[in-house]
Amino acid sequence: MEHVGARREKTENTTGKNTTGKTAVITGATSGIGLAALKELAGLGFRVIGVGRAAKRCAEAEASIRSEMPGARVDYLVADLSSQRQVRDLAAAISRLLETENGGCLDLLVNNAGTVSSWYVTTEDGYEMQFAVNHLAPFLLTRELLPLLNKAGFARVITTSSGSHYNTRMNWRDVMYRRGYNCLLAYKQSKLANVLFTSEFNRRQGPGSRIRAYAVDPGLVNTGIGEKGTNGFVCWFWRIRRQRGVAPEIAARTIIHLATTPGLEDPEAVYWKDCRPKRPSGYSQREDAGRRLWELSERLTS
Repeated sequence: MEHVGARREKTENTTGKNTTGKTAVITGATSGIGLAALKELAGLGFRVIGVGRAAKRCAEAEASIRSEMPGARVDYLVADLSSQRQVRDLAAAISRLLETENGGCLDLLVNNAGTVSSWYVTTEDGYEMQFAVNHLAPFLLTRELLPLLNKAGFARVITTSSGSHYNTRMNWRDVMYRRGYNCLLAYKQSKLANVLFTSEFNRRQGPGSRIRAYAVDPGLVNTGIGEKGTNGFVCWFWRIRRQRGVAPEIAARTIIHLATTPGLEDPEAVYWKDCRPKRPSGYSQREDAGRRLWELSERLTS
């Protein structure tokens, strides 16, 4: 596991919220929403670990943060989240970094990394790329980091979902869309899986748990996610559409709100947009679908 940079002293927290000594991990943190959230949390005094796929972009992001915020407690780790081997290596590297800090606990995990693919691509594990990166990686990373999350007084797991989960159902007969691949349907299903995972995680943790999971709907954001793994019409459409989106810093506000605001343990407030709870799709709250996805995900990551 490649480690970019080294630790620095903590920054001053000027918000009045007690974030001193808190730790956070954010995936997809070299650009867009992830980078914006990481910078904000670092400025609030969090000790942050960013995760990116490319070593060069991780190094550039870390250097930029250190230049803007001298003394920020930030490290970047490099991992390709389409690989379950690398997800496990990432979790081990995070554990090593935090084992001597704050009792080795993790207060916040933000599963933000995501991908879009115009064509059917399989990972090294043999799974469809969007399902692997957008759902299986958060599922596996959360499970691997659960011992660290359990050490925190109150920990939160935040997963970036999308309003595209509405009017969508799991394609149980062909979850990987191996037959008749459709980019949009595969993406929508992966975002539905984020909400199903979040709700099922909370059910399995139980009402007395000190770990709470949330799914975030960032809305339309002006980032390049829809252009990275696409071509033709899909790439063109996203390039035009993204211009109507909000800046990543605005989209990141809900993540920051959930990360720093106490008293959000309402069991019904699972899905959030614009710093407020929003009713998710009815299907995403079905216990049978959540249990079935969880059991399937366990098999696919075993």
